[in-house]
Amino acid sequence: MQYKTKINDQFEFDFESSATRDLDIVKTGEHTFHIIKDNQSYQASIESIDYELKIAKIKINGSSYDVQVKDTFDQLVSKLGLEVVNSTMIKDVKAPMPGLVLDVSVDPGQSIQKGDKLLILEAMKMENVIKSDGEGIIKTIHIKKGAAVDKGQLLIEME
Repeated sequence: MQYKTKINDQFEFDFESSATRDLDIVKTGEHTFHIIKDNQSYQASIESIDYELKIAKIKINGSSYDVQVKDTFDQLVSKLGLEVVNSTMIKDVKAPMPGLVLDVSVDPGQSIQKGDKLLILEAMKMENVIKSDGEGIIKTIHIKKGAAVDKGQLLIEME
């Protein structure tokens, strides 16, 4: 399979999946690896992975890199101009479970992006950070700190 990679939004490389056969890779921990290539030794770790965007933050010998990977299908979709915009507008935020609102981190009129912290909901003696599933602008906040909420209850309205 043919892959295209983009490193730190600057460098692009094409490679076949068979190219990894020249590497000696040993897993040394949950997210760490020891790699030997052309008699050179490298310590690698995976810092984070966004599977949806196919981007990984990796560290090799102490230097960090953002790596985006496109497989044959992704390349075909790009070539045909059929790429989907990776932003999702959200309408409402509802309580995923019954609980107690410990904190509200946003204000009406505030613009939010995917992954932004909206509020903290305590449920079954655990604090759950509720994050945005997409982007939008806070229209109305229907709850206050200390309020008890039911599953499915409207917490924040978006526009």
